[in-house]
Amino acid sequence: MSERITEQNNSRSENFSEKTTLEMVKIINEEDKTVALAVEKVLPSIAKAADLAVDNLRRGGRMFYVGAGTSGRLGVIDASELPCTFGVDNGMVQAIIAGGKEAVYDAAMGDEDNKVGGETAMKNLNVGKNDVVIGIAASGRTPFVLGAICAANEVGAVTVGICNNPGSELAALSGVAIVAETGPEVIEGSTRMKAGTSQKMILNMLSTVIMSKLGYVYKNYMVRMVPNNGKLFKRAVHIVSKCTGEDDKACETALKKCGWKIDRAIVMLALKVDEYAAAKLLEENGNVVGKVLKR
Repeated sequence: MSERITEQNNSRSENFSEKTTLEMVKIINEEDKTVALAVEKVLPSIAKAADLAVDNLRRGGRMFYVGAGTSGRLGVIDASELPCTFGVDNGMVQAIIAGGKEAVYDAAMGDEDNKVGGETAMKNLNVGKNDVVIGIAASGRTPFVLGAICAANEVGAVTVGICNNPGSELAALSGVAIVAETGPEVIEGSTRMKAGTSQKMILNMLSTVIMSKLGYVYKNYMVRMVPNNGKLFKRAVHIVSKCTGEDDKACETALKKCGWKIDRAIVMLALKVDEYAAAKLLEENGNVVGKVLKR
């Protein structure tokens, strides 16, 4: 365990339990400030992973987050947020956590130690060469995650390893290694803290960049978001207005005509075409608003 940076003792939080509440939160805050700097050092690897993922997803592939414990739960969070944020199909990005759904709320009773379990999960999902498998493990040694990466490598899928310890098996096995060295935790070994924060930041970057390059974003607006409540209907009108310069009434009218498809409404108003012509133009341009408007 002492070989892993994330498992070492942090001298800066010595006698943490004896500190005042304010001293405690200050220590945590100071340590958290270092996380973004650790992530900054691996930005080229994050960009490389994103580009490879985009290529495969354009070919109809899927993306899988695989993890255990905190890392697995962070994968679940990111995957579950993408359909409501970007309007992607539920099957396009999936999260696999050791121990299954029950492990989201409870410890996975040894499942993370089952390398064969990770391999089997990939085989059961028919992971192939057009897919992307992202293994997440602070230690870089979680057997379940390693098994999934090995199985994905065998079929030629893009593999990415996100971890927090240099020289790990996960980094060595993955096609792209993203190793954010966040150092010892405030509470020794509690990798839900800095290591987990770095993983969340990296997943946010990956998924946001990937979705943007796939056309789910125009400028910096979510143009394939699916409105399903009052707040989101108003947001849809706002987005169309900001992208076209039209007033709210015209934007709402266009949105209603095209079934509240934001990207379609933008094209309708920007090019002065009906909903059918807008749909055709988007289809011809890979459903990327920017390409349609640059014609």
